[in-house]
Amino acid sequence: MGGYFGVASKEDCVFDLFFGVDYHAHLGTRRAGLAVYDAENGFDKAIHNIENAPFRTKFDKDVGAMKGQLGIGCISDYEAQPILIRSHHGTFAVTTVGRINNADEIVEEIIKSNTHFFEMQSGEINPTELVAAIINQKENFIDGIRYAQELIDGSLSMLILTPKGIYAARDKYGRTPIAIGQKEGSCCASFESFAYLNLGYTAVRELGPGEIAVVTADGVKTLVAPGKDMKICTFLWIYYGYPSSSYEGVSVEQVRYNCGKLLARRDNVRPDSIAGIPDSGTAHAIGYSNEVGIPFSRPFIKYTPTWPRSFMPTQQSKRDLIARMKLIPVHDLIEGKSLLLIDDSIVRGTQMRETTDFLYASGAKEVHVRTGCPPLLYGCKYLNFSRSKSEMELITRRVIQELEGGEVTDEILQEYVDPDGEKYQKMIDKICEKLHFTSLRYHRLDDMLEAVGIDKDKLCTYCWNGKE
Repeated sequence: MGGYFGVASKEDCVFDLFFGVDYHAHLGTRRAGLAVYDAENGFDKAIHNIENAPFRTKFDKDVGAMKGQLGIGCISDYEAQPILIRSHHGTFAVTTVGRINNADEIVEEIIKSNTHFFEMQSGEINPTELVAAIINQKENFIDGIRYAQELIDGSLSMLILTPKGIYAARDKYGRTPIAIGQKEGSCCASFESFAYLNLGYTAVRELGPGEIAVVTADGVKTLVAPGKDMKICTFLWIYYGYPSSSYEGVSVEQVRYNCGKLLARRDNVRPDSIAGIPDSGTAHAIGYSNEVGIPFSRPFIKYTPTWPRSFMPTQQSKRDLIARMKLIPVHDLIEGKSLLLIDDSIVRGTQMRETTDFLYASGAKEVHVRTGCPPLLYGCKYLNFSRSKSEMELITRRVIQELEGGEVTDEILQEYVDPDGEKYQKMIDKICEKLHFTSLRYHRLDDMLEAVGIDKDKLCTYCWNGKE
């Protein structure tokens, strides 16, 4: 995943840029970068690995040295960016969030014009560099951005830093957001709508799907009007978005609260207390607790002072160990208790099983588990959002294959989507057994969409039901 932030100011913008990007630290764990433009000194750029250190620590010295009235930055789970490009458009910097499924085909076509690409260590071409190459196929930025939006299979939102301003372009179907904030003498573009509030900006609006705008110190101007069709990622509200953010005017925290409330209305267990897996499960649990009148408690506390989210080893076994080590038990709230835990989702199931076993070992009598979204059945093909690299890493897919005794076609998979169907319940029962839960219930898709509260046709639900 990743997040971006851009600022255009009449004064130096580096302070706002630094903290605006830092407020996106929950969206990326591996790379971060800043690029600025100063009328006197031109472009400057810094990129660092943030796998074992917070963004602020890595960029502290750079911020003291950089200056400029225009700047963009990002935090990413993948490629190093922003990248600085010199082309017939002049010099510019670009940062992107999205996914390119047809990169190989695009590369083959562009290479015919003798364009050179640098490769990443994995042997793959930097997607942001590829986006820049696509834009450079056209005579101006607007045509180039529109060409990239149409050509790419997947999704693409971006910020482009030029001497005249920052081009902000939202994905054609609005799968990822761009929010605009403004204060006197300065305007910003941000993935997360809360990132600019403590910097003195007030919310202006969100760009629409496919909209292209230019951000200057005087404000934002639309260059290409938004389209009518939207498919924003619903998982933003359920997991990825920060609690204080909002998308399409809908609060992340409120949606999670609503999810917990609607989960409770369909449930019949009476545990001693309700708990949320920190942090994204907390609001779900409070909504559930308030709906049924059962106390909310914190039987374990997430220890964060020396465990930044970015400290995550590449080995899955070590990642699971680190995730478990962050949770410190409160034995007085566990021993002899019947607990109901709510998490945003269950992906592989490994961490939740270890958490449950840990609670049993600490004296819990029962551990009931609920999730803030339906079972994840499909790997996302639109964004690099999935925490699972392969669909067969999803516990749902492994269980379905076991139940079917062989290859699972999409037609068979659809039989497991229906929450009122027999196969759906068999899948849930098998997952419950494998993960050692006392009971398991997932949020229904129709209830989750009700919790978001906007037109369901504007929401992408592919990872749950495979629908385009």
